[in-house]
Amino acid sequence: MERTVKRPESLRIIPLGGLGEVGRNMMVIDYEGKLLIIDMGFRMPEETMPGIDYIIPNVSWLKGKERNIVGVLITHGHYDHIGAIPFLMQPLKNPPLFAGALARAIILKRQEEFPNQPKLKIFPVEDGKKFQLGPFDIHPFRQNHSIPDNFGFLIKTPVGNIVHTSDFKFDSSPVNDPPTDFEKLKRIGLEKILLLMSDSTNAEEPNHSLSEKIIMENLEEIFRNTKGRILTATFASLINRLQQIITLSEKYGRKVALEGHSMKTNVEICQHLGYIKAKKGTIVQTKDILNYPESKITVMCTGAQGEERAVLMRIVNKEHKLLKIHKGDTVVFSSSVIPGNERTVQFLKDQLLRQKANVFHYKMLDIHASGHGNEEELKEIINLLKPKFFIPIHGQFFHLVSHAKIAEGSGIPEDHIALAENGNIVNVTPNQISLDKELVPSSYIMVDGLGVGDVGEVVIRDRQSLSKDGIFVVIVVVDRQTGKVRGSPDIISRGFVYLKESKDLLREVRRKVIDIVDKSAGTGGAVNWVYVRDNVRNKIGDFLFYKTERRPMVLPVIIEV
Repeated sequence: MERTVKRPESLRIIPLGGLGEVGRNMMVIDYEGKLLIIDMGFRMPEETMPGIDYIIPNVSWLKGKERNIVGVLITHGHYDHIGAIPFLMQPLKNPPLFAGALARAIILKRQEEFPNQPKLKIFPVEDGKKFQLGPFDIHPFRQNHSIPDNFGFLIKTPVGNIVHTSDFKFDSSPVNDPPTDFEKLKRIGLEKILLLMSDSTNAEEPNHSLSEKIIMENLEEIFRNTKGRILTATFASLINRLQQIITLSEKYGRKVALEGHSMKTNVEICQHLGYIKAKKGTIVQTKDILNYPESKITVMCTGAQGEERAVLMRIVNKEHKLLKIHKGDTVVFSSSVIPGNERTVQFLKDQLLRQKANVFHYKMLDIHASGHGNEEELKEIINLLKPKFFIPIHGQFFHLVSHAKIAEGSGIPEDHIALAENGNIVNVTPNQISLDKELVPSSYIMVDGLGVGDVGEVVIRDRQSLSKDGIFVVIVVVDRQTGKVRGSPDIISRGFVYLKESKDLLREVRRKVIDIVDKSAGTGGAVNWVYVRDNVRNKIGDFLFYKTERRPMVLPVIIEV
């Protein structure tokens, strides 16, 4: 009789976003078909994606498995971890969400902008308060970051215990948050951690991240020495920084105005929950703040990344209804520059300096601290938790590689580290970690206005072509009987050449179009007009490139009469 050998139980870790990129964080943990999701974030579009609002995870692998989703754990309230929720809950049949108080409030407030979405089932997560989701025993633990209510998760499974760190840093002197609870982390480390999945965002940064205490001291120096107005630009989600600015404004007798929809919304939510504290009368309307002396005014606004329609850019471009830059204003950029935004931020700084403002940014003075741990903190959490296996998460591929080297240097063997990217399946057993040969779909899903996923690579390629060399439309009227062109073709050009100054070129194009159509269609009998259109498109495209070394999108329109 043949003996059946029972295969070892295994977990599957499936990142759908956030590995090999910054943002779009979403991960699935699969045990025997029961699925636990961690985060549902978006990322901002790249420069090569004109018209796209956001990029969200591809959840096609989950189609048909919706009933097996036991829940969605939310680590914290930043949009790269929660931003895709309004777009994914309906396709995933509205699974239950589990989030801390602040993340929950931000999610529900944003959901008001999507009235046709199902009502969310969202349950509270609290530090140390465990709960069960299918085969997963969830133990949340608080982690320092740049926003309160940030949780890592110890997840006990039948295969072994795993830890997801969330975004984190170790800070012994944070603002608006208790310091890291190292004793709790040590206790978690005693639970025999099979797998650690840890934040890689700052894996290339040496030493230890800056404490918020140092940031507070440097910001205070600016407040102490500034006689005129102070305008601060930072992320609306950087709650700890917003509290610092309010606290310093109160200390130096300044009123605070909030500018930017997300800034106002987040401060309102945080005040309601007690995460931002301000004395009565500190925060005033922008129209009222103008009645105070300039030495008593602080304006907190969005736009630190040079975004075209954000408040600071509108102020600089003199498009804001109430605020203009005055000589002697002090503008504080209290956030780092997201890669890809360097040019627009530099333009913004130049314009501010031209308008005689004083500008402070994080490269001049430590007035921004990352919410992510540097190399020393990444080593420290590995030493505290002592995992058997390791997966670096959250970051570009070079971040993940750097973090893998840190893990090796901390004593984790190379074959115990899985360097995974979006779409990989990581198999974890009590004795082995490995990448599956199978891949799951993890391509970009693009959101453009109300359209989700209806803009693909072909549309993006067309938009890129239009943005580079414009469009050239040729309208030809053809006699159905003879197949000959009637009259002179009409030409419409946008973004290619100015028609009034290109009469010679247009004359040649019209002559060439008539010649192509007459030769293609003027042979009598049935005419393949698709072939004629393609012929016009290709030959006129080549001709325009020969004449101008530009390749506009050529659209021939043939009308039979």
